[in-house]
Amino acid sequence: MSTIPETEFSDLATIDWRNKSLSYAQLKAHLPRPEMNTQTATETVQAIIDDVRSRGIQTLKDLAKRFDHVDLDHTRVPQHELDRALEELDPQVRLALEESIDRARVFAAAQRPQDTEVNYANGATVTQRWVAVRRVGLYVPGGLAVYPSSVIMNTVPAQAAGVASLALASPPQQEFGGLPHPTILAAAKLLGIDEVHAMGGAQAVAAFAYGVEVENDERGGIEPVDVISGPGNVFVATAKRLVKGVVGIDAEAGPTEIAILADHGADPSFVAADMISQAEHDANAAAVLITDSAQLASSVRGELLKQVAATKHSERVRQALSGTQSAIILVKDLEQGIEVCNAYAAEHLEIMVSDPESTAARITAAGAIFVGPYAPVSLGDYCAGSNHVLPTNGTALHASGLNVNTFLKAIQVINYNKAALGDVAAHVINLANAEDLPAHGDAVAVRNAQ
Repeated sequence: MSTIPETEFSDLATIDWRNKSLSYAQLKAHLPRPEMNTQTATETVQAIIDDVRSRGIQTLKDLAKRFDHVDLDHTRVPQHELDRALEELDPQVRLALEESIDRARVFAAAQRPQDTEVNYANGATVTQRWVAVRRVGLYVPGGLAVYPSSVIMNTVPAQAAGVASLALASPPQQEFGGLPHPTILAAAKLLGIDEVHAMGGAQAVAAFAYGVEVENDERGGIEPVDVISGPGNVFVATAKRLVKGVVGIDAEAGPTEIAILADHGADPSFVAADMISQAEHDANAAAVLITDSAQLASSVRGELLKQVAATKHSERVRQALSGTQSAIILVKDLEQGIEVCNAYAAEHLEIMVSDPESTAARITAAGAIFVGPYAPVSLGDYCAGSNHVLPTNGTALHASGLNVNTFLKAIQVINYNKAALGDVAAHVINLANAEDLPAHGDAVAVRNAQ
């Protein structure tokens, strides 16, 4: 019995909306998203946070043994290990990291907002001043891949903001004697970070948020931070959500995702390669193609069949592409495609249509937009100058990617003399009385009477 050879990658779902007119609410409700048991993660993570708060360094040691299979006597990485990691770094990798740092610094410097001062009349001045937070905890994940690029993406905007104290955490690795990966350490050294901790997961977030005291050790403990930034798995993201308010966070960055808006003119080999590039992160990564061309969809499936089989992490990619979070969405035209993109709010959105610039200008929700066939997401991951720590799972509807403002706070300064207060005294008193807060008005009247 003969079989017909497979010609297309069949594991990727198809959602056909060509003959449907969907409301914004319907689009949001039926978009492909990952299936995650956030309730289970919340219970587990809260228990870890509570344990770190009560037992401190002992919890960090216990969890390093349990999750990372290493024995730690302290989380702090010695300076000589940072020095050695940089000395032993592959020269070509060092050059690539330095280029990435240089480009990121140029873009970050341009983001720094200016202080604003408004002068009214008679000596009335209101100023908004931008002030860097005191201390930041930078999280760099471990696991299936090594992310020195995330060291850059977290550190450079914090330094551009003027943060005085930076601490970095990355999971200890059994292969490297309980230290974070040496390329992570080398990147930290390149950037001038001297406080690096071998700790990962929800426990690292808890240690940064609440601090850890260590007695009778010259390396000291972990001082609490004001902001925690950096991507991670569902447990890291959940921990950041649970400590938000105690500290600021950049975002609840979860599994990576790519959406590609493409028409009949797009190169199917480019589209397939870019979907695979994000799917190789982990089995929960999302890859979504939005197109009005059934022919392109078929050609992309053909390319996926070839390229998935040839890629190093083919099984991981196949799992990601076959999950509920990945799909090809067929739309009737570019207009509907843009509507889908704005409802999906992708972490990474590639635009491969005949007029990519004007189409990109109509996108109102995305972490980062990659315009045209020669701006793949992997460019932004490393050397575009942009930041790759971006909002996921639809949070780009209201959140931004990591930037200098993540590490700044705006302080308003009000400076009025007696004449300037007199100009608005009656208005303040009248509004205070209207709100039944007469003492508010009295605080002005007592000054106006003198």
